[in-house]
Amino acid sequence: MSGKIYLIGAGPGDPGLLTLKGAEVLAACQVVVYDYLANPEFLELAPPEAERIYVGKKGGDHTKTQDQINQLLVDLAAQGKIVARLKGGDPFVFGRGGEEASALAARGHAFEVVPGVTSAIAAPAYAGIPVTDRRATTEVAFVTGHEDPTKPGSTINWQALSQIGTVVFLMGVKNLPHICDSLMKAGRDPATPAAAVRWGTTPQQETVSGTLADLAGKVRSAGLKAPAITIVGQVAALRQELAWFEKLPLFGKSVLVTRARKQASRLSEGLKALGARVIEVPTITFRPPDDPEPLNTAIEILDDFHWVIFTSPNGVEAFFEALLKSGRDARALSGCKLAAIGPATAAGLKAHGLVADMTARTFQAEGLIEALQAQGLTGQRVLIPRAAEAREVLPETIAQWGNLVQVVPAYRTVSPEGSPELLAEALNQGLDVITFTASSTVSNLMAMLDKEGQAELARLSQSGQLTVAAIGPITGDTARGYGLEVAVQPESFTIEALVSALTAHFAS
Repeated sequence: MSGKIYLIGAGPGDPGLLTLKGAEVLAACQVVVYDYLANPEFLELAPPEAERIYVGKKGGDHTKTQDQINQLLVDLAAQGKIVARLKGGDPFVFGRGGEEASALAARGHAFEVVPGVTSAIAAPAYAGIPVTDRRATTEVAFVTGHEDPTKPGSTINWQALSQIGTVVFLMGVKNLPHICDSLMKAGRDPATPAAAVRWGTTPQQETVSGTLADLAGKVRSAGLKAPAITIVGQVAALRQELAWFEKLPLFGKSVLVTRARKQASRLSEGLKALGARVIEVPTITFRPPDDPEPLNTAIEILDDFHWVIFTSPNGVEAFFEALLKSGRDARALSGCKLAAIGPATAAGLKAHGLVADMTARTFQAEGLIEALQAQGLTGQRVLIPRAAEAREVLPETIAQWGNLVQVVPAYRTVSPEGSPELLAEALNQGLDVITFTASSTVSNLMAMLDKEGQAELARLSQSGQLTVAAIGPITGDTARGYGLEVAVQPESFTIEALVSALTAHFAS
């Protein structure tokens, strides 16, 4: 049985530029064969059981030759596999996708090309350079800056290229002096604007601007390395006016997100939208309580409670999971009033068709206490399903008002596997910001470090080399307890407010 190989253009680096069809194929594949320039985030789109094979090539460090890659794809097709062959940019724009397709076609194997966004247009766009603009030029040429070394000589028509309005060279950093000299010898004006863009569309993007005459020297002085593209033409001068990506408020900042993996997306996406490079190191994951009986028993006698108070979205989900397992549903809460500690928790209830009777204005236990006190809560039976380990101020205060309070563990937080290794790698790469969204994220992250590592993190935060951002005062106090200097703490304890506070911090 023959399988099928999908040659997928993974785009230039920004994971948001992967096509919908590319994502659909990844979600259904059995094997992912991927290149050096394919964003690692795409691998998470494939099923967990899918085999992942790296065949990257960079700067002379080739894991496999092109012939070996061709044969690998042929072999996988012969095994009946559905393969997502991830290639940076577009597979048919200097991506050698044609060679791989030919190898499959020669053996009668099915393949499909899924075009991608080529860096030839995306990297200039993110640098503020339109490759065509009727004020400057209506023609553009894409040229490889690194020809096949087995060819007897260059086939690039420099004379013709010198007459074209915009010329984009891909993979030509090492040959940039030769490229510039060849164009000028062919008659191109040395004063023609030019630019080189490295890691285009990613938070690591670097751009060097100049002219055809001095660009090679400027790139060398800046230490710009591959992967990079070069743009030659009057359009390169528009960068001064149109540069947008590098002006984003968090552009280039490396931000560590410590939320649980399933909950990190909203914070991560908010940071990425502002140009940050986000590194996710989950410090907590959620597990059922060690003893499920207290929660199950409470669910059996829900009719006895007047109030059910939820202190986190996780508590909501854990409660409803147990409720459904018991054979009951949201109707079991018809006789209870519901309180939520904040809008995210209230949204969790709404997802189950329930509207909270009361939501705290400030998103911590003290805010919930203030709101409940205004309700004149007394002489009531109150259920609080929450994390196994949590502050006692809420149940103790409510009990002092003359209420019967039952606290049951709905879930527990534990440190996820693999995170210490991810943290070590992130610290080695260098960080600008660490975000904390709960006290447990602080304590769990610090537990991954030895005493020397904790002291170094404290030193970096106190010196201002590392910005520590805490979602609220309780989380901030936990961080300070470890010697960390908290530089960012929003007035409103939400993810959106945390992102806004970080933006304001760096703007100032």
